[in-house]
Amino acid sequence: MTTQTDTYSTTYQVSSQSRNLAALSHLSAFITFVGIPSLVGPLVMWLLNRDDPFVEEQAKDALNFNISFLIYGVVAAFSIILLVGLVALPVVLVTWFVLVIVAAVKASNGEDYRYPFTIRFVS
Repeated sequence: MTTQTDTYSTTYQVSSQSRNLAALSHLSAFITFVGIPSLVGPLVMWLLNRDDPFVEEQAKDALNFNISFLIYGVVAAFSIILLVGLVALPVVLVTWFVLVIVAAVKASNGEDYRYPFTIRFVS
């Protein structure tokens, strides 16, 4: 069985397994729909895949993104008192959902994806 590889940052070879795990690192944020905070999935993927540079980098970026958007969501929720949050909270949620899907697709193609609007907590 042969594995297809792509070039990642001209240094790493990205196998199909790495691409799948990287995509799963992004998609694991959707565990929030079962009541688990969205940052738990990327955190677990990062801790379990530290030996694969592509997966590790994508999982760390997903973790940073989910921490950032958790903060943005809390701020938007509190700003509902000022009525600004009535618009801000849905925008934050839709942006989070769309960007997670975009990142998963990019990672599954072996592309290094960096989320916009992300504070780099974990480097």
